[in-house]
Amino acid sequence: MQDASATPLAAPPHAALRPRVQAWFEALRDRICAEFEAIEAESGASARFVSTAWDRACDPGGSPGGGGVMSLMRGQVFEKVGVNVSTVAGELSESFRANIPGAAEDPRFWASGISLVAHMANPRVPAVHFNTRMLLTTRGWFGGGGDLTPMRLDAPEAVADAADFHAALRGACDRHDPGYYPRFKAWCDRYFYLPHRGEPRGAGGIFFDNLDSGDALRDFAFVRDVGEAFLAAYPAIVRRRCREPWTEAERTHQLLRRGRYVEFNLLYDRGTLFGLRTGGNVEAILMSMPPEVRW
Repeated sequence: MQDASATPLAAPPHAALRPRVQAWFEALRDRICAEFEAIEAESGASARFVSTAWDRACDPGGSPGGGGVMSLMRGQVFEKVGVNVSTVAGELSESFRANIPGAAEDPRFWASGISLVAHMANPRVPAVHFNTRMLLTTRGWFGGGGDLTPMRLDAPEAVADAADFHAALRGACDRHDPGYYPRFKAWCDRYFYLPHRGEPRGAGGIFFDNLDSGDALRDFAFVRDVGEAFLAAYPAIVRRRCREPWTEAERTHQLLRRGRYVEFNLLYDRGTLFGLRTGGNVEAILMSMPPEVRW
């Protein structure tokens, strides 16, 4: 993989955090993959993640490209789950610079992050999305979040799972700023919404972007706590639900709900648009697509 850390961007302290931030995302990926493989083993399956490294091509001006690793598992509990990490750098296209803070002054960027989407075999286990990232232009900031997608929002088990998921994220937020959770929850509710359907994508969670409190170390600590909260909450939900019996009617409904997931990711998802417009790996960007879907 090419070195994406050499591009001089943004003033310290964000620029100085690049090696630590990249190492955290990679370590979190390893821990999440190990936990998900352990759940598969507990179910009697032997599924493992298959990792594929990729390099981002250099920009025409010769800027370093960076790259990433796509880790994908298809198992008995996790019908399809992808956990990607990437660290990329280069120059933003002229048409995209206006969308990225600080890029109008200098088109160079550096970005590192982790992105996860899990589609579950049992319709009673909610799908999940999680990502956190740091992005540098002439400015530096963090973004990310996590959200839960039960197949039926009003089912008692879905309500209980959503309560636990939100409680974990609230705890991570409250350790840093009591205003974070209500603000980021409301942002998530607005963001993960399908306006053409007039409905939410799921049970929500938190979403934040352009997070720069003026203390980069504090913001990085918050991002780490969000990752720890996800790792504590979601595997517990999976273990609780993955052996529950389900019907063909529930499976049919699950496939229809997955269609909504596809619609959001292709029409509105910022990460998908950013990856495609910055020359990212298409397979890694679209790993969020479910293995089977129905409209």
